[in-house]
Amino acid sequence: MPKALTEQCQSLIESYHEVHGFACLPDILWKSRLGPFIQKQRELRQFLRKASITRSAKKSHDGFVRIATAILSLEILASSFAGWGAIYPEAAEAARTILRRNARGPHMPLMEFYLYPPKYISSAAIATLTPRLGRPADDVKLYRASKPELSEEKQALNYVNAIQDGRFAHRAAAPTA
Repeated sequence: MPKALTEQCQSLIESYHEVHGFACLPDILWKSRLGPFIQKQRELRQFLRKASITRSAKKSHDGFVRIATAILSLEILASSFAGWGAIYPEAAEAARTILRRNARGPHMPLMEFYLYPPKYISSAAIATLTPRLGRPADDVKLYRASKPELSEEKQALNYVNAIQDGRFAHRAAAPTA
């Protein structure tokens, strides 16, 4: 799995659970019916066992976060969310094979939970998982300065769309005076 993707997924999951509590993470995995999938994957099964029997809350939370990170990363690659499948086509095909072999079909429970919450679509979460393509940090400032009427949430979503559409490609190549 691409390290950049797993780092971003882990950051998203941890930030969500820092606000809502880590105790609900095992319930999220259970209610998403991911138990059989986790049991079929040797590494995930080992993380589950360690997370379930440890006396340390931090180690337990870390184990469940690693499981959720791996599954969320697979779902994002398999669905090519935010262009990850195009950037890593071999990893995307492997993710689709793993998910297809385990008969999970088109259902992506962790993507639905973390990226598309029932009450709203979290553009901040979507922006968090956008691949970093080496764009200069100044692009963000330039874009925000050009659109002061936008709220922070709209700015993040519009910036993600601008990167995906390639509207900032000319700035990365332009010489500075």
